Amino acid sequence: MLAYAALASLFVVVVTGAVVRVTASGLGCDNWPRCGDKPFPTAETGFHSYVEFGNRVVAFLTMITTIVAAALARRVAGLPRWIRLGSALTAVAIVAQVPLGGLTVIFHLNPWLVMSHFFLAIAAVGLAVVVSLGADRFARGAPTGTVAPSLRWLALGLVPVTFAVVVTGALTTAAGPHSGGEDIDRIGVVLDAVYVHVRATAVFGVGFLVLLGVLWRSRAVARRELEIAAAVLAVILLQMGIGELQWRNGLPWGLVLLHVGLATAVWAGVVALAARLSAHPRAERVTSVTHARAPSR
Repeated sequence: MLAYAALASLFVVVVTGAVVRVTASGLGCDNWPRCGDKPFPTAETGFHSYVEFGNRVVAFLTMITTIVAAALARRVAGLPRWIRLGSALTAVAIVAQVPLGGLTVIFHLNPWLVMSHFFLAIAAVGLAVVVSLGADRFARGAPTGTVAPSLRWLALGLVPVTFAVVVTGALTTAAGPHSGGEDIDRIGVVLDAVYVHVRATAVFGVGFLVLLGVLWRSRAVARRELEIAAAVLAVILLQMGIGELQWRNGLPWGLVLLHVGLATAVWAGVVALAARLSAHPRAERVTSVTHARAPSR
């Protein structure tokens, strides 16, 4: 349960971080760790300071949650070592966000620091998904149905493709009007970034449809994974509609924020599919050779 709580808090961190970016509140508190000349934002520091400081508070609570989860994981008898290690790495990733966030403010929202801040959070979400599902399997037992190795590898191969979609989406945001603050340096040209992002999304879409088709054929042993894939597909279709809508309306920050949140959900869903399919026992290849001998005369 605590592992899922850590995962949920990480998702909130990503969303609140996106709120900071799309509302141009990245320098709402123009120094770190204080907010101006006081420890906390005030009415004088304005709306942006509350938004930026709110993200700091959420990140702090998430850090505490992940650290407690990692500490308790060490006390669970029989828990696989990789789950303990993954839980610890998740906590380390969130702790690393603290100085990285400070550097982002100190260097006035350098776009590369802003994106690395986001990518580290996304990576932590993926890791938390794997840890949460591993802990759930430990408590409930591993699945029993065997799946084809090709299905497992297809799901695993889709993970880096999904991450590429997230990366190119972040590049698009960095090149557009929502770079985190006013008069902030941007990366590249928005049209070029969109060009790359759309093509990465197309590759992902084809791969996901193939995965969905293979899952349908394997539904007898992967029904739960098929349900997750169907839910991810619904989010993808909604994401595509919002992406088109935000582009045609000049990237309003509310739609951009929703786009980021849904992208994070798609990322988590794809990682969950890969983790669950990898947990299925491997089908053993059975071969039989019959040697026929001609009767002797």
